[in-house]
Amino acid sequence: MPANTTDLEKRLWEAADELRANSRLKSSEYSIPVLGLIFLRYADWKFTHAEEELKNTGSRRRGITKVDYQAKGVMYLPDAARFSTLLNLPGGADIGKAINDAMRAIEAENEELKDILPKTYNRLENDLLFDLLKNFNKVELGTIKNLDRTRFWRCVSVAFFF
Repeated sequence: MPANTTDLEKRLWEAADELRANSRLKSSEYSIPVLGLIFLRYADWKFTHAEEELKNTGSRRRGITKVDYQAKGVMYLPDAARFSTLLNLPGGADIGKAINDAMRAIEAENEELKDILPKTYNRLENDLLFDLLKNFNKVELGTIKNLDRTRFWRCVSVAFFF
């Protein structure tokens, strides 16, 4: 088993432990905020790599646009929806509101996601959300190319539903 898959599993278990200890959520509710944060992390990772490629493709008089990202098969992310933006929020910021706003911004830019993404992060404390953001920021997504879906979902179901 590759070490990167083990790391992702470790991060999922750590998230479940944090939610058990520091939230009022039932275990059956853990998956929604966690999968939303994994989605944000992965979308930001893909966006960042596409951004680097687009910047290196030569001079562009018109600049890089949403259409350029979509042409690469990457979802466009406004600055407010970037994972790095959320990680670097100033102390005292309302992280739950910022994550909810990030989800809304993604939906606004990507019509196919309208009313799909979770927006209940205000139910969680700032410290807990910051710990979850830091936790998932440590996952090296570039090495997870052949993640076994069955293994991933088994780990999610065990960590978050039992």
